[in-house]
Amino acid sequence: MIVRSGARIMTDTRSQQEQVRDRTKQFALRIIRLVRSLPRSSEAQVLGKQLLRSGTSVGANYRAAGRARSKAEFVSKIGVVEEADETVFWLECLIESGIVKEALLGDLLTEANELVAIFAASQRTARG
Repeated sequence: MIVRSGARIMTDTRSQQEQVRDRTKQFALRIIRLVRSLPRSSEAQVLGKQLLRSGTSVGANYRAAGRARSKAEFVSKIGVVEEADETVFWLECLIESGIVKEALLGDLLTEANELVAIFAASQRTARG
């Protein structure tokens, strides 16, 4: 299977679910590292806490969706798209407020938008 990750293309034999599970975990770890590196200003810390909550919940909620016992439960839990989209919002706020330069967050923002697209497509497919 060919997987697009950022700007690179790689071959991966793992299931799509395993790949997304790994991506969401790596995404959470990147969010944690970003929040640790934010300036100590009150604005940066408030935005960082919001980002930390939403960005780390993406992977946890995706894992919960993967354990769904029914299609209806899966559709309900794959609503993780909301947390991923919220994370995009907080990243944009960090950039547009001038707290962090866009060049530093470009890849992370791209990954967040790709995760939003993956979860939205999964939700549409599951709903049928």
